[in-house]
Amino acid sequence: MGSIERISGPLVVAKDMFGASMYDVVRVGKAKLIGEIIKLDGEKAIIQVYEDTSGVRPGEKVVSTEQQLSVELGPGILSQVFDGVQRPLALIKAKSGTFIKRGSEVNSVDRRKKWQFYADKKAAKGTRVSEGAVLGYVEETPLIKHYIMVPQGVTGRIQSIKSGRFSVEETIAVVKTGKGLAKISMLQKRPVRQAARYAEKIAAEIPLITGQRAIDTLFPVAKGGTAGIPGPFGSGKTVEQQNLAKYSDANIVVYVGCGERGNEMTDVLTEFPELKDPATGRPLMERTVLIANTSNMPVAAREASIYTGITIAEYFRDMGYSVALMADSTSRWAEAMREISTRLEEMPGEEGYPAYLPKRLAEFYERAGRVKTLGGDVGSVTVVGAVSPPGGDLSEPVSQGTLRVIKTFWALDAALASSRHFPAINWLTSYSLYTGALQKWYEENIGESFTVNRNKAQALLQKEAELKDIVQLVGEDALPDNERVLLAVGRMLREGFLRQSAFDPVDAFTSLKKQNLMLGAMLHFGDEAEEAAAKGVSAENSMNLEVVKSISRMKEIPEEKIEEESKKINDQIDSQFKKLVAEHGMEERVKA
Repeated sequence: MGSIERISGPLVVAKDMFGASMYDVVRVGKAKLIGEIIKLDGEKAIIQVYEDTSGVRPGEKVVSTEQQLSVELGPGILSQVFDGVQRPLALIKAKSGTFIKRGSEVNSVDRRKKWQFYADKKAAKGTRVSEGAVLGYVEETPLIKHYIMVPQGVTGRIQSIKSGRFSVEETIAVVKTGKGLAKISMLQKRPVRQAARYAEKIAAEIPLITGQRAIDTLFPVAKGGTAGIPGPFGSGKTVEQQNLAKYSDANIVVYVGCGERGNEMTDVLTEFPELKDPATGRPLMERTVLIANTSNMPVAAREASIYTGITIAEYFRDMGYSVALMADSTSRWAEAMREISTRLEEMPGEEGYPAYLPKRLAEFYERAGRVKTLGGDVGSVTVVGAVSPPGGDLSEPVSQGTLRVIKTFWALDAALASSRHFPAINWLTSYSLYTGALQKWYEENIGESFTVNRNKAQALLQKEAELKDIVQLVGEDALPDNERVLLAVGRMLREGFLRQSAFDPVDAFTSLKKQNLMLGAMLHFGDEAEEAAAKGVSAENSMNLEVVKSISRMKEIPEEKIEEESKKINDQIDSQFKKLVAEHGMEERVKA
């Protein structure tokens, strides 16, 4: 126990903190505000407080809990909305009203609710188990089985285990260890600043299917991979992350609203409970955890919210699930670090950010990965972080620090957003380093044409951009027909394939199969148009064919009809070009 010596915003200096350790959670002042020790200087402790310190005075007591900042993990955390330090907002509202009262203390996991626990058949009496081994499961929601695992640090033989209805604190199993008997309940605690252990990290070879054509086809991210979405204000970062949360094929979604505006977070909190899981038709919240830490909440809690989210994600990963973590946005997290660093009077780095910013970013993204768990399953955490560079300047420190560690870069473009092209992912500056690792999966599950079509489309879009620069100088009429065809097909790809409506129930999600068929039809049209141009057919005549309208409407075709309709469209392309070339040849002979 100590006392407050000095207060500077969310930073409190306490004296006489003998025996305190780094990262201990403390209770500050008469209001018992939650804080965390971030620096020790002899008997003085520097504490970052996760609540408003207004009214706190020097001399008030500071009490250490002698525990690190941890999250409570167990049945009941799915479908919840937490703040940055894992306090359930619904319970806080019921206890303190619309506004969170300082010092509010509520359990993250309901202690009274009874859950039906089913013991695993392999976890019988006398079986030797180690940390991470599955003891059984609880059907937490109709979508997710919540597996109960042996806690970290426990290894031995099962002395007893039983199925039945239990609260999270009641004993479900007893394990005889070298130090005695360990009673195991369904509730675990994990420190948020330590990465969870795993048996082995394995290659990221399976794509995270998002249903977004620009992402899945051109710039994919693997399960267990890392991706960044940088972009200026209004370019659609938050909407894109919400789309990924809604439609990605991850088993669990953890959405962290870190320092975002209150109205944006309100949209998330009101919209998500009403969303249906596209795969099952069940409410999406049944496999989602939301962490809300808006810009008007204490800055220190913003810094903690990212760690809270990634620790919850690792917990579900250890059950063998594929988890997608959406961090919106890491720039606000970095700004919180900058403010705390300034109050600590640390030597500033570039643009005032702390010198350790790149290290913190790297440590965060490195907690992503596809792993073999301690229990023998395979699970993954995919991290997608939004970056909000001031003015869209990607040379600023947070963007640069992120670019050094991520493998997929979705660059949002303000010009595309202002022209109502969404998602506003710039196909010339974005990239993915996972395409090679995922190629085998695509060939086995979609077909060899997928990679061929993607490479051809990327080359065509690059060539179109070069031609557009020339057109600005000499005009499109000065180009030969084959290059005018290329411009027309590039426009078709941009408007018919890359542009996607999040509000159209059919267009909002596109399967990989449909994406490949759409792209294949467009490229087939381009090949035929180029061949016709070589025979003297003008680009205008090719683009005036009836089949062009059918191609542009492929995004509106339901998934169950796409194979049949795409075959019809490809047949129309062949027949209409054959007729066009024949008519052109007849005209040429008449002229002769």
